[in-house]
Amino acid sequence: MELTLIYTIIGFGLAGYSVIANDSIQTLGTFIASKQKWFKWYTLASAASLVMIFAITWGWYSYDGDISYGRLTRIPFQEIQWYHAVAPAILLLLTRIGIPVSTTFLVLSAFASTIVLEKMLVKSIVGYGIAATVAYISWIAVSKFINEKLDEVKGETWIAFWRNAVWVSSGWLWWVWLSHDVANIAVYLPRQLDLSLLLIVLTYFTALLFYIFYIKGGPIQKVVLEKTGTRYARSATIINVIYAAVLFYFKELNDLPMSTTWVFVGLLCGRELAISTMNKDYKFKYVFPLIGKDFVKMIFGLSVSVAIVLAIHYFIIPKGLY
Repeated sequence: MELTLIYTIIGFGLAGYSVIANDSIQTLGTFIASKQKWFKWYTLASAASLVMIFAITWGWYSYDGDISYGRLTRIPFQEIQWYHAVAPAILLLLTRIGIPVSTTFLVLSAFASTIVLEKMLVKSIVGYGIAATVAYISWIAVSKFINEKLDEVKGETWIAFWRNAVWVSSGWLWWVWLSHDVANIAVYLPRQLDLSLLLIVLTYFTALLFYIFYIKGGPIQKVVLEKTGTRYARSATIINVIYAAVLFYFKELNDLPMSTTWVFVGLLCGRELAISTMNKDYKFKYVFPLIGKDFVKMIFGLSVSVAIVLAIHYFIIPKGLY
């Protein structure tokens, strides 16, 4: 077996686990938090897997075998080398200790040119700002009508509505997120997959999803659970809808990859600031340690990504290749 094939298998395997275990909690975290009390973990995993299978298959069909939804048009396929497998290995390590770093930067930095990485960074920074702003304005409006932390949903009709809304909004968000972040795994594969490779990918991803639901999201789920009201169906639905809308906007904007982690953390930041603004009992001194900690983790992940791309382009790869 050639070394490039070995590196491809290792890189794809590690990237698949790292991306699903790390980034999927952005979309499925509120779903797990709000539903695990009412449904068995394998029921939730089956629902998420069904949406995932449809989403990836649709991308494969619509983009002539490209499951990345065209997000890799600016990153041509490369023969996988040992340093390509290092990035997801680092991501896997950071995931195990609960750090919500950007898989887009950590994984794609090993493949992208410095110019593409710079554009990805700019788009992600803009995404963070827009998500925070939209979330702040949205939850200021929401807080005028309800207190997510204290106001309980009353009436069987409304309770049923919000519980069902979590299913629908989570499915939509999960689909939109996959259209962004599957690129972080597909970068290890040919840009056009045949049916047999597609089935292998779907089988592996399904197994990973069942494992993630079995461990209830793992350490990274704490980023979601420590935020106000994320266990409530109503709050989970509102978060899902706003997050999905922002991601869908950037999906339609252009085909450049971006960090969905930055968008997610920006959304939670804007939400917490809005809740503290409208709730006198929830002071800013409680908010800033939460959002500050997440921001520091993002910057740490970005620093690792920059170090990887600099090491590859200026030390590992012979000068003049790019």
